[in-house]
Amino acid sequence: MIVTIFFVSITSCSDFLEEDLHGTYSSATFYKTEAHALLAVSAIYNIASFSSTDNALWVFGDVASDDAIKGGNPGDQSDIQFIDEFNYPRSNGYIEKIWKYYYEGISRANYLLYYGPTISMDENLKSRVLGEAKFLRAYFYFNLVNIFGEIPLKLNPPLTNAEINVAKSPVASIYAQIEKDLQEAAQVLETTFEGTDLGRATKGAAYGLLAKASLYQQKWDETLVAITSLEALGLYALENSYKNNFMDSTQNNQESIFEIQHLKGQIPKLGNSLNQWFAPVSENGYYFNVPVQDFVDEFEKTAGEISDPRLDYTVGREGQKWLNGEDFNPGWSPTGYLQKKHLQPLREVPRGLKGDGDLNYVYLRYSDILLMKAEALNELNRPGEALIPLNAVRKRARESYLYDPDLTGFGAIPEGLLPDVTTTDQGILREAIRHERRVELGFEFHRYFDLMRYGKQAAEAALAGTGFVYEQNRYFLIPQSEIDTNPAISE
Repeated sequence: MIVTIFFVSITSCSDFLEEDLHGTYSSATFYKTEAHALLAVSAIYNIASFSSTDNALWVFGDVASDDAIKGGNPGDQSDIQFIDEFNYPRSNGYIEKIWKYYYEGISRANYLLYYGPTISMDENLKSRVLGEAKFLRAYFYFNLVNIFGEIPLKLNPPLTNAEINVAKSPVASIYAQIEKDLQEAAQVLETTFEGTDLGRATKGAAYGLLAKASLYQQKWDETLVAITSLEALGLYALENSYKNNFMDSTQNNQESIFEIQHLKGQIPKLGNSLNQWFAPVSENGYYFNVPVQDFVDEFEKTAGEISDPRLDYTVGREGQKWLNGEDFNPGWSPTGYLQKKHLQPLREVPRGLKGDGDLNYVYLRYSDILLMKAEALNELNRPGEALIPLNAVRKRARESYLYDPDLTGFGAIPEGLLPDVTTTDQGILREAIRHERRVELGFEFHRYFDLMRYGKQAAEAALAGTGFVYEQNRYFLIPQSEIDTNPAISE
């Protein structure tokens, strides 16, 4: 069996992915040393990054939701449009991409978990590296199970036909393995990392993803147990200003629980390609994944028409300044809006290098944890307790006016902006929490998956007019290539 490893080592203190080019190894000569183990786990992290356009999580998390449409030129990347309309064949290119790419990540994790225990190296470091592999395998499976539902559960390298051609497992079985991997990972992962190891999975990341997996299964008590373990670490807090989560200069901050690293100017490429996919054509971008009016309208306003500041941190719109300081031009987008969270100004990444940004992708933030906590408490009929984490998120949003000098009116919170929620009616509070998730986490690739777990009524209402029918479209079709090559799967 040939295993190709070509990982790259970085000199930046915020990323750890760069090593010198090492070429091609066989499984007979690799997985022998500590250096091999570190190369192998870095290769798994690489699949989670957006340095490759094959990582199209945004198509499923955003475009398939009610927050965005495809954008771009009308005929460009039409397979994304078919996904947005829930009218696609199994051969759809983006279905194929995400399936193959994330299973490649799982395969890399499986190789390391299979051969890693026999590597001669420091035992504590070995345990940590294997814990990172388990965390990343859980991350890939979590995304795949939420996109496709019943999928093959592969836990070993593809060394035999039995390991290659695996039948689908029930969704519950996939989640059980995710939970097992995360629980085991949490026992051996480090609490924090510094320097060149920043960005590696930590105990907090394992507890956070475990909380998310429990929440998605409506296991409310288990969600709270995982969150309690995370909070007991005493490491995480909301940033004073919301925008700090989406700026190169303030990455890997106290709110970040799992942040996928990028580094520009490397060979092989390690930069963030989303910077080009989402930017306007005037910056050599493709202007995909564009916000719709319904998303913009979700943000609250005061009686004096002052918007929730998260709107302009998230969306470029007419009457506001764009990233480079110029007036935003609504003609840059078919909806009049562009998302901003994954973009860098030209002073950081010039036009000619637009697809090689170094802005990280923050998959899991502490504000997400707080909103999970609020949801779990409310579903357990503890609405009074649920108000505390919910209102903490709202408080931070309005208090951005006290910490961001770029906001008009800096230094004073506008009257009536984002008041605390006070209702203890479970149903009304449920909708308030869902609203808060939408505006707090908008364009972070979570919305579609939230809609699906909310159930038929919420999903069909949000996606009305797209052709979405919950019973038919709850999960995307397994790609044709898997049907053709895996005899253990039938349609």
